[in-house]
Amino acid sequence: MKRIGIIAKQNKPEAVPIVRSLVEWFRPKKIEVFIEEGMGKLFHPPLTGAHLNSVGREDIPSHVEMIIVLGGDGTLLSVARLVRDYAVPILGVNLGGLGFLTEITLEELYRVLERVVQGDFTTDERVVLNASVIRRGERMAEFTVLNDAVINKGALARIIDLETTINGEYLTTFKSDGLIISTPTGSTAYNLSAGGPIVYPSLHCIIITPICPHTLTNRPIMIPDDVEIRATLKTKQQEVILTLDGQQGFTLEFEDVVEVKKADGRILLIKSPYRHYFEVLREKLKWGGR
Repeated sequence: MKRIGIIAKQNKPEAVPIVRSLVEWFRPKKIEVFIEEGMGKLFHPPLTGAHLNSVGREDIPSHVEMIIVLGGDGTLLSVARLVRDYAVPILGVNLGGLGFLTEITLEELYRVLERVVQGDFTTDERVVLNASVIRRGERMAEFTVLNDAVINKGALARIIDLETTINGEYLTTFKSDGLIISTPTGSTAYNLSAGGPIVYPSLHCIIITPICPHTLTNRPIMIPDDVEIRATLKTKQQEVILTLDGQQGFTLEFEDVVEVKKADGRILLIKSPYRHYFEVLREKLKWGGR
Protein backbone atom coordinates (compact mmCIF):
# COMPACT_ATOMS: atom_id res chain seq x y z
CA MET A 1 0.00 0.00 0.00
CA LYS A 2 1.21 3.46 -0.88
CA ARG A 3 -1.69 5.74 0.17
CA ILE A 4 -3.50 5.50 3.51
CA GLY A 5 -6.14 7.72 5.11
CA ILE A 6 -6.58 8.40 8.82
CA ILE A 7 -9.90 9.58 10.26
CA ALA A 8 -10.18 10.13 14.00
CA LYS A 9 -12.96 11.13 16.35
CA GLN A 10 -11.76 14.67 16.96
CA ASN A 11 -13.31 15.15 20.40
CA LYS A 12 -11.18 12.25 21.65
CA PRO A 13 -7.99 13.91 22.99
CA GLU A 14 -6.23 10.54 23.10
CA ALA A 15 -6.57 10.28 19.30
CA VAL A 16 -4.16 13.17 18.65
CA PRO A 17 -0.90 11.46 19.79
CA ILE A 18 -1.97 8.26 18.04
CA VAL A 19 -2.42 10.08 14.73
CA ARG A 20 0.99 11.72 15.17
CA SER A 21 2.56 8.35 15.92
CA LEU A 22 0.93 6.79 12.85
CA VAL A 23 2.10 9.59 10.55
CA GLU A 24 5.66 9.19 11.83
CA TRP A 25 5.44 5.39 11.52
CA PHE A 26 4.44 5.64 7.85
CA ARG A 27 7.15 8.21 6.98
CA PRO A 28 10.17 5.84 6.55
CA LYS A 29 7.94 3.40 4.66
CA LYS A 30 7.32 6.13 2.04
CA ILE A 31 3.56 5.73 2.44
CA GLU A 32 1.49 8.81 1.62
CA VAL A 33 -0.91 9.75 4.43
CA PHE A 34 -4.17 11.69 4.08
CA ILE A 35 -5.75 13.30 7.17
CA GLU A 36 -8.77 15.56 7.56
CA GLU A 37 -8.51 19.27 6.96
CA GLY A 38 -8.39 21.05 10.30
CA MET A 39 -6.79 18.16 12.12
CA GLY A 40 -3.33 19.63 11.58
CA LYS A 41 -4.04 22.54 13.93
CA LEU A 42 -4.43 20.06 16.80
CA PHE A 43 -0.77 19.11 16.64
CA HIS A 44 1.94 21.02 18.52
CA PRO A 45 4.49 21.14 17.02
CA PRO A 46 2.76 20.91 13.62
CA LEU A 47 2.96 17.75 11.56
CA THR A 48 4.98 18.22 8.39
CA GLY A 49 6.37 16.16 5.56
CA ALA A 50 5.97 15.63 1.84
CA HIS A 51 4.12 12.38 2.55
CA LEU A 52 1.36 14.16 4.51
CA ASN A 53 -1.79 15.62 2.90
CA SER A 54 -4.85 17.37 4.36
CA VAL A 55 -8.15 17.05 2.49
CA GLY A 56 -11.85 17.14 3.34
CA ARG A 57 -13.15 14.04 5.11
CA GLU A 58 -15.50 13.23 2.23
CA ASP A 59 -12.57 13.36 -0.23
CA ILE A 60 -10.28 10.95 1.61
CA PRO A 61 -11.76 7.71 0.14
CA SER A 62 -11.01 8.79 -3.44
CA HIS A 63 -7.31 9.27 -2.65
CA VAL A 64 -6.42 6.17 -0.61
CA GLU A 65 -6.19 2.38 -0.63
CA MET A 66 -7.22 1.97 3.02
CA ILE A 67 -8.65 4.10 5.84
CA ILE A 68 -7.69 3.80 9.50
CA VAL A 69 -10.58 4.86 11.74
CA LEU A 70 -9.71 5.85 15.32
CA GLY A 71 -12.68 6.03 17.67
CA GLY A 72 -15.74 3.90 18.24
CA ASP A 73 -18.46 2.30 16.15
CA GLY A 74 -20.18 5.66 15.63
CA THR A 75 -17.09 7.09 13.95
CA LEU A 76 -16.75 4.00 11.77
CA LEU A 77 -20.42 4.14 10.75
CA SER A 78 -20.01 7.72 9.56
CA VAL A 79 -16.93 6.74 7.52
CA ALA A 80 -18.74 3.71 6.07
CA ARG A 81 -21.22 6.03 4.34
CA LEU A 82 -18.30 7.76 2.61
CA VAL A 83 -16.48 4.66 1.30
CA ARG A 84 -19.37 2.61 -0.09
CA ASP A 85 -18.77 3.69 -3.70
CA TYR A 86 -14.99 3.21 -3.49
CA ALA A 87 -14.57 -0.31 -2.01
CA VAL A 88 -11.82 1.05 0.25
CA PRO A 89 -11.19 -1.28 3.23
CA ILE A 90 -11.51 0.16 6.73
CA LEU A 91 -9.27 -0.68 9.68
CA GLY A 92 -11.27 0.16 12.81
CA VAL A 93 -9.22 0.93 15.93
CA ASN A 94 -11.12 1.06 19.21
CA LEU A 95 -10.45 3.98 21.54
CA GLY A 96 -12.78 2.84 24.30
CA GLY A 97 -16.37 1.70 24.59
CA LEU A 98 -18.02 -1.45 23.26
CA GLY A 99 -16.76 -1.25 19.67
CA PHE A 100 -17.96 -4.31 17.73
CA LEU A 101 -16.88 -2.73 14.43
CA THR A 102 -13.69 -1.08 15.67
CA GLU A 103 -12.26 -4.41 16.76
CA ILE A 104 -8.50 -3.66 16.50
CA THR A 105 -6.96 -2.76 19.86
CA LEU A 106 -4.21 -0.18 20.34
CA GLU A 107 -1.96 -2.94 21.67
CA GLU A 108 -2.09 -4.86 18.39
CA LEU A 109 -2.37 -1.88 16.00
CA TYR A 110 1.21 -1.77 14.72
CA ARG A 111 1.51 -5.55 14.50
CA VAL A 112 -1.59 -5.53 12.32
CA LEU A 113 -0.33 -2.60 10.23
CA GLU A 114 2.97 -4.35 9.51
CA ARG A 115 0.99 -7.08 7.79
CA VAL A 116 -1.58 -4.79 6.18
CA VAL A 117 0.93 -2.55 4.38
CA GLN A 118 2.43 -5.70 2.83
CA GLY A 119 -1.00 -6.78 1.61
CA ASP A 120 -1.21 -9.62 4.14
CA PHE A 121 -4.75 -9.18 5.45
CA THR A 122 -8.32 -10.41 5.03
CA THR A 123 -11.56 -8.46 5.03
CA ASP A 124 -15.15 -9.04 6.03
CA GLU A 125 -17.68 -7.97 3.40
CA ARG A 126 -20.60 -6.33 5.17
CA VAL A 127 -24.07 -5.91 3.66
CA VAL A 128 -25.33 -2.34 3.27
CA LEU A 129 -29.01 -1.34 3.10
CA ASN A 130 -30.81 1.42 1.24
CA ALA A 131 -33.67 3.00 3.20
CA SER A 132 -36.14 5.30 1.42
CA VAL A 133 -39.15 7.32 2.56
CA ILE A 134 -42.05 7.38 0.09
CA ARG A 135 -44.81 9.96 0.66
CA ARG A 136 -47.89 9.94 -1.56
CA GLY A 137 -45.95 8.11 -4.25
CA GLU A 138 -42.96 10.46 -4.17
CA ARG A 139 -39.54 9.36 -2.91
CA MET A 140 -38.76 12.02 -0.29
CA ALA A 141 -35.40 10.82 1.05
CA GLU A 142 -32.86 8.03 0.61
CA PHE A 143 -30.22 6.82 3.06
CA THR A 144 -27.47 4.21 3.24
CA VAL A 145 -27.09 2.19 6.44
CA LEU A 146 -24.56 -0.34 7.66
CA ASN A 147 -26.26 -1.14 10.99
CA ASP A 148 -29.97 -0.44 10.94
CA ALA A 149 -32.98 1.62 9.94
CA VAL A 150 -35.22 2.21 12.97
CA ILE A 151 -38.79 3.52 13.03
CA ASN A 152 -39.41 4.86 16.51
CA LYS A 153 -42.19 6.71 18.27
CA GLY A 154 -41.50 10.04 19.94
CA ALA A 155 -41.09 10.51 23.68
CA LEU A 156 -44.76 11.38 24.29
CA ALA A 157 -46.32 9.18 21.61
CA ARG A 158 -48.32 6.03 22.25
CA ILE A 159 -47.74 2.77 20.40
CA ILE A 160 -47.71 3.02 16.62
CA ASP A 161 -49.09 0.77 13.87
CA LEU A 162 -46.71 -0.30 11.10
CA GLU A 163 -48.21 -2.32 8.25
CA THR A 164 -45.32 -4.44 7.00
CA THR A 165 -44.90 -6.31 3.71
CA ILE A 166 -42.11 -8.47 2.25
CA ASN A 167 -41.87 -8.32 -1.56
CA GLY A 168 -45.45 -7.06 -1.59
CA GLU A 169 -46.76 -9.91 0.57
CA TYR A 170 -48.41 -8.89 3.83
CA LEU A 171 -46.44 -9.92 6.94
CA THR A 172 -48.29 -8.23 9.81
CA THR A 173 -49.19 -4.87 11.29
CA PHE A 174 -46.82 -4.33 14.19
CA LYS A 175 -48.39 -2.53 17.15
CA SER A 176 -45.31 -1.48 19.04
CA ASP A 177 -42.98 1.32 20.06
CA GLY A 178 -41.25 0.90 16.72
CA LEU A 179 -39.45 -1.42 14.34
CA ILE A 180 -35.76 -2.22 13.75
CA ILE A 181 -34.66 -3.37 10.29
CA SER A 182 -31.09 -4.52 10.72
CA THR A 183 -28.16 -6.00 8.84
CA PRO A 184 -26.12 -8.84 10.38
CA THR A 185 -23.55 -6.15 11.25
CA GLY A 186 -26.22 -4.24 13.17
CA SER A 187 -27.46 -7.34 14.97
CA THR A 188 -25.19 -6.51 17.93
CA ALA A 189 -26.52 -2.92 18.13
CA TYR A 190 -30.11 -1.79 18.87
CA ASN A 191 -31.41 -5.13 17.60
CA LEU A 192 -29.59 -6.96 20.41
CA SER A 193 -30.98 -4.58 23.05
CA ALA A 194 -34.51 -5.19 21.74
CA GLY A 195 -34.18 -8.96 22.07
CA GLY A 196 -33.14 -9.73 18.51
CA PRO A 197 -30.64 -12.46 17.58
CA ILE A 198 -26.88 -12.11 17.16
CA VAL A 199 -26.21 -12.93 13.51
CA TYR A 200 -22.85 -13.97 12.06
CA PRO A 201 -21.66 -11.03 9.89
CA SER A 202 -21.25 -12.97 6.63
CA LEU A 203 -24.81 -14.36 6.57
CA HIS A 204 -26.99 -12.95 3.78
CA CYS A 205 -30.06 -11.87 5.70
CA ILE A 206 -32.01 -8.96 7.15
CA ILE A 207 -33.46 -8.97 10.67
CA ILE A 208 -36.84 -7.39 11.49
CA THR A 209 -37.27 -6.79 15.22
CA PRO A 210 -40.27 -5.05 16.82
CA ILE A 211 -39.57 -2.71 19.73
CA CYS A 212 -41.74 -3.51 22.77
CA PRO A 213 -44.56 -5.10 20.73
CA HIS A 214 -48.06 -5.02 22.21
CA THR A 215 -48.68 -8.50 20.79
CA LEU A 216 -46.39 -10.84 22.69
CA THR A 217 -46.25 -13.33 19.80
CA ASN A 218 -44.57 -10.71 17.59
CA ARG A 219 -41.01 -11.97 17.53
CA PRO A 220 -37.89 -11.02 15.55
CA ILE A 221 -37.75 -12.58 12.10
CA MET A 222 -34.79 -13.20 9.76
CA ILE A 223 -35.40 -13.04 6.02
CA PRO A 224 -33.17 -13.27 2.90
CA ASP A 225 -31.36 -10.06 2.01
CA ASP A 226 -32.64 -10.02 -1.59
CA VAL A 227 -36.16 -8.92 -0.60
CA GLU A 228 -37.86 -5.53 -0.39
CA ILE A 229 -39.34 -4.59 2.98
CA ARG A 230 -42.03 -1.92 3.25
CA ALA A 231 -43.39 -0.56 6.53
CA THR A 232 -46.33 1.87 6.23
CA LEU A 233 -47.16 4.16 9.14
CA LYS A 234 -50.86 3.69 9.97
CA THR A 235 -51.01 5.93 13.02
CA LYS A 236 -52.18 9.56 12.83
CA GLN A 237 -51.12 12.53 14.95
CA GLN A 238 -48.08 10.88 16.46
CA GLU A 239 -44.45 11.93 16.46
CA VAL A 240 -42.60 9.17 14.61
CA ILE A 241 -38.95 9.29 13.52
CA LEU A 242 -36.93 7.16 11.11
CA THR A 243 -33.31 6.99 12.30
CA LEU A 244 -30.43 5.63 10.25
CA ASP A 245 -27.46 4.07 12.04
CA GLY A 246 -28.41 6.27 14.99
CA GLN A 247 -26.87 9.27 13.20
CA GLN A 248 -29.42 10.60 10.72
CA GLY A 249 -33.13 11.19 11.18
CA PHE A 250 -36.31 11.85 9.17
CA THR A 251 -39.75 12.72 10.56
CA LEU A 252 -42.51 10.45 9.26
CA GLU A 253 -46.14 11.30 8.54
CA PHE A 254 -49.33 9.22 8.38
CA GLU A 255 -49.23 6.77 5.42
CA ASP A 256 -45.51 7.32 4.80
CA VAL A 257 -43.82 4.18 3.50
CA VAL A 258 -40.33 3.20 4.65
CA GLU A 259 -38.78 0.98 1.99
CA VAL A 260 -35.66 -1.01 2.86
CA LYS A 261 -33.63 -3.26 0.58
CA LYS A 262 -30.05 -4.37 0.06
CA ALA A 263 -27.76 -1.80 -1.55
CA ASP A 264 -25.41 -2.62 -4.40
CA GLY A 265 -22.19 -1.77 -2.56
CA ARG A 266 -20.36 -3.51 0.28
CA ILE A 267 -18.30 -2.26 3.20
CA LEU A 268 -14.94 -3.98 3.67
CA LEU A 269 -13.69 -4.25 7.25
CA ILE A 270 -10.13 -5.44 7.84
CA LYS A 271 -10.07 -8.32 10.34
CA SER A 272 -7.56 -8.76 13.10
CA PRO A 273 -5.29 -11.70 12.23
CA TYR A 274 -4.84 -12.35 15.94
CA ARG A 275 -8.47 -12.85 17.01
CA HIS A 276 -11.55 -14.49 15.54
CA TYR A 277 -15.14 -13.22 15.55
CA PHE A 278 -16.28 -15.34 18.47
CA GLU A 279 -13.37 -14.14 20.59
CA VAL A 280 -14.36 -10.53 19.87
CA LEU A 281 -17.99 -11.36 20.68
CA ARG A 282 -17.06 -13.07 23.94
CA GLU A 283 -14.84 -10.16 24.97
CA LYS A 284 -17.32 -7.39 24.10
CA LEU A 285 -20.31 -9.10 25.74
CA LYS A 286 -18.22 -10.27 28.70
CA TRP A 287 -19.29 -13.88 28.34
CA GLY A 288 -17.60 -16.34 30.65
CA GLY A 289 -14.77 -18.55 29.47
CA ARG A 290 -14.29 -22.27 29.87
